[in-house]
Amino acid sequence: MKKTIQTNQYIYRITWSEDDNEFVGLCVEFPSLSYLASSPQKALSGIMNVVEEVVKDMIDNNETIPEPLNSKHYSGKFMVRVPPEVHRQLAIEAAEENISLNRLISSKLS
Repeated sequence: MKKTIQTNQYIYRITWSEDDNEFVGLCVEFPSLSYLASSPQKALSGIMNVVEEVVKDMIDNNETIPEPLNSKHYSGKFMVRVPPEVHRQLAIEAAEENISLNRLISSKLS
C-alpha cells in the first residue's frame, strides 16, 4: 500500500519577481522548487502541483518526504549563542526593566 501525503499542509508563499516580471510560487519544505506565473493564483496552483508531483516521485523511489512544518510540535525552547558583550547588555537591560532576561528576549523576538 502506498503512503499518502497531504501536500496542501505544506507552507506555500507567493512573491513577485522583478527579474522574471512574474509571480513566484514557493514551498518552504521544498526550497529548491518554484513556479512562475502571471497571477498569484496561478503561481500558487502551479507550485502546489509541482510539490504533489515531486512527493509522488519521492514515494515511488522510497525517499524520505519532508514533514510539513505546521504539523511539527515545538517546545518553545531554543538555544542562541551571542557574544558575551551582547549577553551583558541584554542582562543589564532586563535588570533595568525589572524583568527576566528570558522575558526581555522573548518580547524582542515577538
